[in-house]
Amino acid sequence: MRAKDFTKGIIDGIPICLGYLSVSFAFGIFAVGAGLSVLETLLVSALNLTSAGQFAAVPIIAGGGTLFEMALTQFIINLRYSIMSVSLSQKLDESIKTPVKALIAFSVTDEIFAVAVSKPDKRSKEYMFGLFFTPYLGWTVGTLLGAVAGNILPQIATVALSVAIYGMFIAIILPPAKEDLSVLVCIVIAVALACAFYFVPFLSVVPAGFRVIICACAAALIMAFARPLKPESETTAPQSGQKDGAL
Repeated sequence: MRAKDFTKGIIDGIPICLGYLSVSFAFGIFAVGAGLSVLETLLVSALNLTSAGQFAAVPIIAGGGTLFEMALTQFIINLRYSIMSVSLSQKLDESIKTPVKALIAFSVTDEIFAVAVSKPDKRSKEYMFGLFFTPYLGWTVGTLLGAVAGNILPQIATVALSVAIYGMFIAIILPPAKEDLSVLVCIVIAVALACAFYFVPFLSVVPAGFRVIICACAAALIMAFARPLKPESETTAPQSGQKDGAL
């Protein structure tokens, strides 16, 4: 039964693995282009599993940023994984001990979390290890291939391939921006702030890591005050003229 769970996890993780190959390939090219060695680039992916966090970390590393800057940037970008891990812990088999839960938490990404919680039954540690194995393999192998390609391909090819990074982030933000005006406005505010930090002379001296922190937090705070989410009780309240329980 346990071996069957592991195999099931591997199979469920294959689509995630294939998706991670292309993104991590772009990361490998990006990191090597920023000055990291192939080994350093591979270690970044092998010891982390956070695309946005890794892409944000490379400019900080290349620019000689401080550890505080790095830690704060990663905390803000990856805070959602802590929430996902707490939620996922409720879906795990009761026999799983804390050290194993910590290892599973290391493997949590948006896609792995979505697959793991998609079914009502409890998840065994063997299933979670299998679900983690194939995406982790795709992420590290893709990074290695991208890093090697970044060293042997001509510059015009690596520059063209690095555009995939921006395509990935655009693909992430466009769907929710189309559905919710608040998300679109929040994105526009963050982009405007990022442009200000790039083009305004006295703002351009701010380190890259702190720019990410300031833009993300400022945009989120502005929209939190301008368009706060309504309490769930208000959004589900009966419409005017209807009685409770009315069809």
